[in-house]
Amino acid sequence: MRIAALDDDALQLDLIRQATEAMGHICHTHCSGAELMRELRRQTFDLLIIDWQLPDTTGPEVVRWVRQHVDAKIPVLFVTHRQEERDIVEGLGSGADDFMVKPVRIGELTARVAALLRRAYPENAAGILDFGRYRFVPETRSIEMDGKPVELKNREYDLALFLFQNMGRLLSRDHLREIVWGQAADVMSRSLDTHISRLRSLLDLRPANGYIVTAVYGVGYRFEAVDVS
Repeated sequence: MRIAALDDDALQLDLIRQATEAMGHICHTHCSGAELMRELRRQTFDLLIIDWQLPDTTGPEVVRWVRQHVDAKIPVLFVTHRQEERDIVEGLGSGADDFMVKPVRIGELTARVAALLRRAYPENAAGILDFGRYRFVPETRSIEMDGKPVELKNREYDLALFLFQNMGRLLSRDHLREIVWGQAADVMSRSLDTHISRLRSLLDLRPANGYIVTAVYGVGYRFEAVDVS
């Protein structure tokens, strides 16, 4: 999963990054509300971890902006020194999904992150996944279409599975590249386009078959189910 963490304390950001990356996630850190909001105009994430006291705004203001402008109900976790009941009420009332009081305890942080991601993306659970005429078998990293196996390369399989698991979501190009190739990989933008094009062909992804992959200029791709009746 791709996580964005917002805090004006570099040590706290490094702690959160290390904890979430140890869970197998990718974590991008930000030190101001303006920086994160600017990033959210062109990038997508699976979870936001937000501090309350920021140099240019407040955590609740950032969350309210996210709920008004971001095209997904991204789970949001507050991690803050604020602990009065009125603070918790305001934080959750602004649109956050959970609230955690500093100092950060790694075990609690990882448990809350795992719970939020599990609730927000239940389709990412392990086991056989059926999407109409398509069946994914993660254990063998194989896919069937109408009961017949489809030959996909490893990254094609990873990309196809991620698109199906996130059907309807707008996903930025960097989000897709990092999930499939890894954060440190130096991948040409054209490579992603080529993989998307191959999946359209190999899996017969077209409106007549109930699915469409749309390129969104300046951001990335959206994979959707469409009504064929």
